[in-house]
Amino acid sequence: MATEIDNTKSKYRYLVLHLLCWAVLIVVPFFFHSSSDDLQAVWGRYVRWIGNPLAYILVFYLNYLWVVPRFLLKKNWKMFLLINLFVIIGGILVMDVWHWIGMQFLPEMHNNHRRPYVSFPRYFWAIMTLILIISLAVAVRMIQHLQHVEEARKEAETARAEAELSNLRNQMNPHFLLNTLNNIYALIAFNQEKAQTAVGELSKLLQFVLYENQQDLVPLYKEADFMRNYIELMKIRVTDNVKIDTNINVQPNDATPVAPLLFISLIENAFKHGISPQGKGEISIDLNQTDGNITCEIHNTCYPKRENDKSGSGIGLEQVSRRLELMYPDRYTWEKGMTPDGKNYFSKITIKKE
Repeated sequence: MATEIDNTKSKYRYLVLHLLCWAVLIVVPFFFHSSSDDLQAVWGRYVRWIGNPLAYILVFYLNYLWVVPRFLLKKNWKMFLLINLFVIIGGILVMDVWHWIGMQFLPEMHNNHRRPYVSFPRYFWAIMTLILIISLAVAVRMIQHLQHVEEARKEAETARAEAELSNLRNQMNPHFLLNTLNNIYALIAFNQEKAQTAVGELSKLLQFVLYENQQDLVPLYKEADFMRNYIELMKIRVTDNVKIDTNINVQPNDATPVAPLLFISLIENAFKHGISPQGKGEISIDLNQTDGNITCEIHNTCYPKRENDKSGSGIGLEQVSRRLELMYPDRYTWEKGMTPDGKNYFSKITIKKE
């Protein structure tokens, strides 16, 4: 609907622009005469002259509306040149017929017109002028065509990006749910009470996943609350030997827009690789917003993934990377890697204010 309205406005703008240009060409010359000139003579000259602009308009719109889109844009050069040959001849005939009609009904034009009307210089300049008019029509039509092509390309890219984002969100839901259920499954084997608590926490998280995740952006405070709840859920399955530092410095009413579930995969990755088989490890999670810039920084000890760990297949980080590219092009940085001693992994995403 919005695209149709924009197209309609664009057509009206083009129409008004065309009318103004031709009005200037046709009307303004009538006022350029001496105050001492006889009004009848002025009208005679103007009527004789107006035939030329009418021929220009005819030639321009024949090319603009038909010849250029029908032949030139389809790269049929031979027909384009052949038809314009007849168009030029027709334009000259229009000017000659108009001049002849003017002399029949305005005899004073014949008396004032001392130079021969049919002459080689006149036809030469008439042909050059008509070629210029045709070139102008080609230029205007080509510029509009290129604009339409660019607009169509942008619309296609936007539609593709929206479809891809929707697909990523749809992938994120089962991916998140699968990882969380695997964690609960692991808890059932050794602590049913904790598993039951985890199911309760999961129900809180699912409300966010099922509803907020369907939006392109959510307020930062909602994402921060979700992260807190998720971290609490993950804490249920770890021992006291795992040190978890959480610093979510976001105001309760901070409405800074952010993509939902953007940082959860990083937290999943930290819990997946940051805890040793003996149940030891360190995880640090920081989220803050300063002057509209959002920063999420995570550090964790690094241990190889255990064979019996079913907490994911590694698609989460790929999704994070792709969503950042689609939603924050040229507005984000992502620093990640191992510390020099190879014992800790860090990940830091900064989303800059638009």
